[in-house]
This record gives sequence, structure tokens and C-alpha cells, in this order.
Amino acid sequence: MQKVINEIKKLDIKVLYKKEDIYPYAFDTAPLKKEIETPVCVVFPKNTKDVQKIVILANKYGLNIVPRGAATCHTSGCKPNQKSIVVHLSLMDKIIEINKEDLTAKVQPYVVVKQLQEAAEKLGLFFPPDPSNLAVSTVGGAAALCAGGPRAFKYGTTKDYVINLKVVLGTGEILETGSNIAKNVTGYNLTQLFVGSEGTLGIITEITFKLIPKPEKRLVTLCYFNSILDATKAVNNVINALIVPSTLDLLDKNTLSTIEKFNPTGFIEEREAALLIEIDGSEAKIKEDNEKLFKVLEESGSAKIIQSKDEEDNENIWKARRSSYACVTKLRPNVATEDVVVNRSKILPLIKGIQKICKKYNMIVCIMGHAGDGNIHPNFALDLSNKEEKENFELVKKELFELAISLGGSLSGEHGIGSEKKPYLEMALNPTALKYMKEIKKLFDPNNIMNQGKVF
Repeated sequence: MQKVINEIKKLDIKVLYKKEDIYPYAFDTAPLKKEIETPVCVVFPKNTKDVQKIVILANKYGLNIVPRGAATCHTSGCKPNQKSIVVHLSLMDKIIEINKEDLTAKVQPYVVVKQLQEAAEKLGLFFPPDPSNLAVSTVGGAAALCAGGPRAFKYGTTKDYVINLKVVLGTGEILETGSNIAKNVTGYNLTQLFVGSEGTLGIITEITFKLIPKPEKRLVTLCYFNSILDATKAVNNVINALIVPSTLDLLDKNTLSTIEKFNPTGFIEEREAALLIEIDGSEAKIKEDNEKLFKVLEESGSAKIIQSKDEEDNENIWKARRSSYACVTKLRPNVATEDVVVNRSKILPLIKGIQKICKKYNMIVCIMGHAGDGNIHPNFALDLSNKEEKENFELVKKELFELAISLGGSLSGEHGIGSEKKPYLEMALNPTALKYMKEIKKLFDPNNIMNQGKVF
């Protein structure tokens, strides 16, 4: 493959090819269950034209293209094989423009989500998508996976804010999917086709997001319950009271105890379950909603209610919540985070089902999730070097997905499919849908070089 490397060098594109240099790019945050395969090389394009040149070169030599950002995906979505070029987008990290008048932001893919949020907030604007790893994850990854996060119940997911994309297709062509305006129904909605496509159709090189005015204030509430049943009932009671929280998250006993053990903050207590509820808006609206919220929670069998007193409390409660994954990693050598979605009415049977499955296979699970939209994340603590545990986890995963589908749910809400969930795709989609998805893949990527082995 020296020919490939020599050609890339001629293009004036930074390239790594020594084994010790490319090894860190051979895996992502998904648990390592297979042998590591290092790519041919890792390239660092500076702009869309650089990406185009690399894709054309990959077609020429029959190599796979693996787009990579912060690699925080939990589904092996950016793991390479031995015949791949990793296209690392770290040099494409600029906020090109934030237009306050038009409420838009044009950015490159390696802009970190938190960076965009903070830049928007300085202008009194708001970018709602809020993945738990927002201080690391990139907007390109958020678009590629259609990330959501805790705010999705009120504000939606990334797809609700992407209005235009610049994409380098598997053919090497450059495509703009939409336009930088608020409303556009001219032709097919190609933008939404690429959001959530996981780099299998093309590489996103520029994104235009819609922004909204920043809410005036927020208030965070932690409500503890003595049973999961009471907590899930409270979720529906809050919504039925016509309260629309920006966040309505559920944490089970194992999650609460793990956070308290490894990251004590003074806010987290070991109870059977808790709801983290954030309401935002004007001061008057928050006061009105909070009065209703407090009453609903008390009537729903709350065991204890803690509310933030100021913005510092808001941040400290959120730091505790966002530390949950890191805390779970300290229980066992590995943690596998899954991502399934059901209707709110099915949250309780889903959680009970997960607990039953884990008891059957003697596996530790910490369950948390965005209860407002039914997106539940079981975090499995295990040791993948143990053959029995490794085999059992595959059975746990299969039974989890079967359970979610049997409850009318889906395999993924925001983590994507990658290669980890690819074997289960037929479980969730009907044959006609699968057929046309595969045809779309062939249309935009006829040589099947874009993130090969992911999704399809």
C-alpha cells in the first residue's frame, strides 16, 4: 500500500502510516470483542476538496473509507479494517458563521457540541441537542448518528436542527443536500436522509444548523422514589399535567448507588429510582410549571424531592448525571452501553425485562435513560476477557433487542447501528424497507467503500 501513501503525500494531506501511529485509530469506545485491525493509514483533510481527493483515491485502489471524529460511538461505528483509510476530521474544526438574524450556524464537522452551544449562548441563542459526552463529541458525529440526549423530549434530536449538509459521496461527488433557509420543500428531503446515515453514504464536511432563542432560566429537580413502578407512573403524570420538561430522565438503583460510590456530590442518594427533571423558560413560566410539578410528584408517591437553588446547583446535579457512564466503568473491566427505545407506556416492562435477563445471566446492569421519549440505556458492567461472560453478553444483547422489538420499540434511539447492531437489523425492519435502504446505499456509494460493514 506504499503507492497509496505516496499519492496521499503528493496531495499535501497529513497522513500517518506507521503501525505505532495508527494503532490508536483502530478502535472506538465500543467494547473490544474482536481482534483489532489497523488501517492502511490515517489522513487528516483540511477541507471538502481534500476529502474528495481521498475518496477518489480510495475508489481507485479499492479501499474502504472510515470517517472518524471523536470516536465516542458505542456501536463500533468507526472501527476500520485492514483495507481502509481512516479519514480523521480533526483539522475541520471551525465555526464558520453564526447568523443571529437568521438563527443559523454554519460549522465544520469537528466542532465539539459544547463549543457550538457556548458560542451560540454568547449571542443569546440555543443549540438544544445535548449528548451526554457533549464536551467531547462532535457535531459531525451528532449529525451522522442523529444524536439526541436528555433534551430530546422537548426539543427533539439533531435531525430537527440540520437544514443543510455538504457531503462528499462514495462516488467522490460533492453534494449539498438542502439550503440555508428555515423552510424548503423543493424536491426530496436529502438532508434528513444523510442525518443518521453513519457515514455509509458519504462524509459530512459542512453543516448548517437551525438555532433557537436561549431560554431565560432553568430549574433542575431530583425526585426519588421507592419503586421503579412509582417513577414510571410519575413520568406519565408529569406529561399529563401539561408540563413539558426539557429533561425527564430516569435512573435506577444501581446507577444511583454507582454514582454515589464513585462521584459523591451531595445530591445523589441510593434509592430504588430517581427522576431528573429540568424545566426551562421565562421566570414566570418556570414558577408556574414548578408549582404543578411539585404537586404531581408528591401525588405520584415521591420519597424525596431535591431542587436546585441556583445555576451552580443546576450544574452540579448535571455533573453527577453525566458522570454515570464513567462511574459504571469502574465496576468491572468493561462497560457496554446499549440504546433501545419504546413508548413511554412500555418503559416499566422494558426495565423489568432487562433486570430479568441480567439475573438469568448473572450480569450487572445500571439502567438510565430519557424517560420522556422512552429512550432507555442499559449499561452492562462485565469482563470481556472472560469467555463465559463474553458469550453471555451476546445472549443478553440478543434478548434485549428481542424484548424491545416485542414491545413495539426500536434497536437504537441515538447511538446508531454500526457493526455491533448490524446482525439484528432484520429484526427491526421489514423486508421492503431493507431492500430500498440497500438500494439507496448502492446509489450513493456504488463501490461500497463508505464505512463498509456498518449498518449494511
